[in-house]
Amino acid sequence: MKIAVTSTGDNLDSEVDPRFGRAVYIIVVDSDTFAFEAVDNKENVNAFKGAGIQAAKTVSEKGAEVLLTGFCGPNAFKALNAAKVAVANDAKGSVREAVQAYLDGKLPLSDRANVEGQW
Repeated sequence: MKIAVTSTGDNLDSEVDPRFGRAVYIIVVDSDTFAFEAVDNKENVNAFKGAGIQAAKTVSEKGAEVLLTGFCGPNAFKALNAAKVAVANDAKGSVREAVQAYLDGKLPLSDRANVEGQW
């Protein structure tokens, strides 16, 4: 399974970026091998509007089934839901630790956004 994780850097040891749409990177991790692709999200970091929706499109296009992030707003959550990408909010630590926490059942899926829009 592919798991997308918002990140402050371009590798598995980078910290989880708590922001979804404006995260510096989105790391897409293969849950079986921990092979990964770092996706530069710089075009959305300073976007005036729509950063979450654009980042949701990227996550979907990369084939991720799950997104691990700190905070996900309502529009991004709806876009991810429409793309059949599950969301786990409140991810912390390194990207590697967040993926392992999800795989170990310690990071549950969310049923709604956990911040207001434009966070």
